[in-house]
Amino acid sequence: MEETKQVEPEHSPRVIGHGRAVAIFAGMASFAVLLDVVTKEIATKQLDPDEPVRLLGGGLYLSLTRNSGAAFSLFRDHTWIFPIIAVGVLSWILWASRSLRSLPWALALGSIMGGVLGNLLDRIFRAPGTFHGHVVDFLSLFDPYGRTWPIFNVADMALVGGVCLAILLELTGRQRDGSRLSQRDDEKKAAEGDAREADSAAAHSERGSQAWS
Repeated sequence: MEETKQVEPEHSPRVIGHGRAVAIFAGMASFAVLLDVVTKEIATKQLDPDEPVRLLGGGLYLSLTRNSGAAFSLFRDHTWIFPIIAVGVLSWILWASRSLRSLPWALALGSIMGGVLGNLLDRIFRAPGTFHGHVVDFLSLFDPYGRTWPIFNVADMALVGGVCLAILLELTGRQRDGSRLSQRDDEKKAAEGDAREADSAAAHSERGSQAWS
């Protein structure tokens, strides 16, 4: 009995037109950057670095700090390298968006781009100088001074969320063009089967012609 292939319908909300996908991607990136910039401005003007604000019963603290390095304060003396890495990541994202037709991938890449841009703006425009700026962090989990988890910001949240979603999409075989690896494999096997049937039919026809000759 012939198996029925499970092909995702073209009208699935997860598969959209390229123009719409790019619009969602750009909108997500813009939203992440805007929210990051606004919250950092509020934090720098309203928070005292020496007086963290306790929220959610101590589950979250607003603790203003400026980070010259990466997570866990790594590479604090090599601030200049982060803008270079950021430009490389942004270039890859723009290249990857050329074939974008997937709603989840649009959200994932938009979140990553927004996160990278948010912290890149700090590196460029904040003290102590251009491309050496320190990133503003102000969210701390379970401890006011980042001893449980490194203090972070909205850009970090967008970046981590986007990367986690992208990893999930890769693990489930979803591609940026909206297709699935399993669907591509089924189509390839079907094409190979059709080719074998055509070759077999041609061989039978040739043998029949020889029998009548």
